[in-house]
Amino acid sequence: MEISEVRVKLVENKDDRLKAFCSITMDNEFVVRDIKIIEGTGGLFVAMPSRKMSDHCDKCGGKNHLRARFCNNCGASLSDNRAKKDFKGRMKLHADIAHPINVECRKRIQEKVISAFNEEMEKSKQPGYKPVDMDEPLDDEDIPEIV
Repeated sequence: MEISEVRVKLVENKDDRLKAFCSITMDNEFVVRDIKIIEGTGGLFVAMPSRKMSDHCDKCGGKNHLRARFCNNCGASLSDNRAKKDFKGRMKLHADIAHPINVECRKRIQEKVISAFNEEMEKSKQPGYKPVDMDEPLDDEDIPEIV
């Protein structure tokens, strides 16, 4: 797998740990969006896209985030210990949407993304800097016709 493109959108809030959002294109064929670049205690790291985990109310069946104390639908009180725990005993509140299967792949992605982030940071210091448009569509001629 080759990472053929990385797009980085810097985040404006300089006090926050979240530094940027990015997308990667693999083999010029597959895109993963909403990858986050976060400043951790050991430096920058890449967080893969995830979704909030939820469950259903026992009373009405309404869907609720695992941290919710009351049902969004009927208002019933929800149990505090609905979330499964990870191997460290912490509540698992998010599930990955896409993620690397092995350490080597994670390392390749992280190196490419952090490198692109550093390049974008340098570009942002130049006069007339324009941020990357993450949703820029392909030209029609770049999209193959499906028959």
